[in-house]
Amino acid sequence: MDDIHLHYRFLNWRRRIREIREVRAVRFQERYKRMLKDGDTLSYHGNSDEVGCYVAPRPLSKGNCYFEVTIMDTGVRGTIAVGLVPQFYKLDHQPGWLPHSVAYHADDGKLYNGTGVGQQFGPKCNRGDRIGCGIYADTVDAGLTTVFFTKNGKEVGSVVVPVAPDGLFPAIGMHSLGEEVRLDLQAEWGQEEDDSVMMVDSHEDEWGRLYDVRSSGTDYPKNRHPGWSRGSVAYHADDGKIFHGSGVGDPFGPRCFEGDIMGCGIMFPRDYISDGEDELDEWEALEVRPKQGRVQNFVYLNDEDEEDDGDDPEQDQEGRKVMVFFTRNGKIIGRREVVVPMGGFYPTIGMLSSGEKVKVDLHPLSG
Repeated sequence: MDDIHLHYRFLNWRRRIREIREVRAVRFQERYKRMLKDGDTLSYHGNSDEVGCYVAPRPLSKGNCYFEVTIMDTGVRGTIAVGLVPQFYKLDHQPGWLPHSVAYHADDGKLYNGTGVGQQFGPKCNRGDRIGCGIYADTVDAGLTTVFFTKNGKEVGSVVVPVAPDGLFPAIGMHSLGEEVRLDLQAEWGQEEDDSVMMVDSHEDEWGRLYDVRSSGTDYPKNRHPGWSRGSVAYHADDGKIFHGSGVGDPFGPRCFEGDIMGCGIMFPRDYISDGEDELDEWEALEVRPKQGRVQNFVYLNDEDEEDDGDDPEQDQEGRKVMVFFTRNGKIIGRREVVVPMGGFYPTIGMLSSGEKVKVDLHPLSG
């Protein structure tokens, strides 16, 4: 009798081992539909009526948190999507279309985040471009993580998304004849420069002031974009909006991308009266004018101060208005009449995501 029980226990043990192996095989098995895979090359194999999708065998993790896709051919429409999906994602949907998935689409440069309606995100991608996708593993918190996308090694943008229980798996989507990509699941991506500081490609001494600009004895907040705080104005490249002393922008001009030249200047009226800049001796000579026993800097008030203070600084400076204009690739985009703050305006550049880099020319008209 003992031998019979031992035999059945042995058979049950073998069955459990087989089930575990089958589960592991499914977990670490790549899945794809309407695609041909030849080594690291994926190509669309359908009739363009239905989506083809590839899902990698393993999710991104701390040890492997990034992958890249090189577009070999855009085919008929270039409808190539690169992103992250749950393990058992439906293979007849583009990555990003269904919940818990996110993807950057090459044909329109939009980000699809769990919906069939995309949002403007970055530039379109063509043959030869490399699209990368990764996660900041140290940002995983309470089921959320930050997913970022790159184009040719430079970060395009990022978004916070929920993490599926089994993780987020690299995925490629295609939807027209002739589309072909090369996949690199072991790609590496890292910042070449320290993201904790802003590197300025200029030898001008003036740029040292960007990190310690003193106007009426107060610094401009280092954690606020130009245009967000009162007294500042800025044209933002990512959405083409103008921000004038507020965190809410107004439609103004086109978005700007790599290679575009953004310019900013001031048109002074003939009767403009300066704030005594010619009589000042460098920065230390700036005069602070007290009002009612305390210094009020209307230029750099934070949001709470702006709400509490009922005074309008522009009412006291009606005669000191100028026209600030912005250009893109040498053509004027638009103008905005603004009040000059005490101490004047200073050229300023703001950045908000890693990998951003600009070249600065403080004297473009003087050669």
